[in-house]
Amino acid sequence: MISGHTELSGFDKAKAVGFRFLFGVDEAGRGPLAGPVVAAAVCVRDHALGCRIGDSKLLTHTQREKAFPLIHAKAFVGVGVVSEKVIDEINILRAAHLAMTIAVRDLSARLTAAQADVKVLVDGNSYRGEIPYEVECVVKGDSKSFAIACASIIAKVTRDRMMDEYDALYPQYGFAAHKGYPVPAHYDALRKCGPAPIHRRSFRLV
Repeated sequence: MISGHTELSGFDKAKAVGFRFLFGVDEAGRGPLAGPVVAAAVCVRDHALGCRIGDSKLLTHTQREKAFPLIHAKAFVGVGVVSEKVIDEINILRAAHLAMTIAVRDLSARLTAAQADVKVLVDGNSYRGEIPYEVECVVKGDSKSFAIACASIIAKVTRDRMMDEYDALYPQYGFAAHKGYPVPAHYDALRKCGPAPIHRRSFRLV
């Protein structure tokens, strides 16, 4: 993982040649058994954030929480949330792409940009969504692109906070600890209590 911003922003600059705005897009929550999938789209205004930026999965909780308000202060941010009910209806991959599309549209609404002004970098090897911009998928993009890394953090922190709120509603499942991911304590709670309203019924393990 790249801990500074110089190399990451250099990658973004190379990808943004000829464009006015560069959007980085990433999602959080494909793997959990419960809760929504959340995506973020970020257009960075100032790369000097003064904190560690990188793949959110490799940052500590404290590092993510420190970066979250700084990204909001120095970037335009859009967020997309797709519920567990929609995940069950259309499958998790399509739901993740839908969340990304919603995030890009949310970000676009905050900017005045013509179609030709925007380049979108999406983390991963595929994206099937309907947005009017040029899109490039970047494998392991959260370790290459500063904008994608910022989006990774926004999506992760936003979803984690949502799962903390669900923990207050359904304390027997321990969502605050595991955020809905498939861990032994979560399996034990499912065996004892059955699924909660926010569990993804289409997932085999539920």
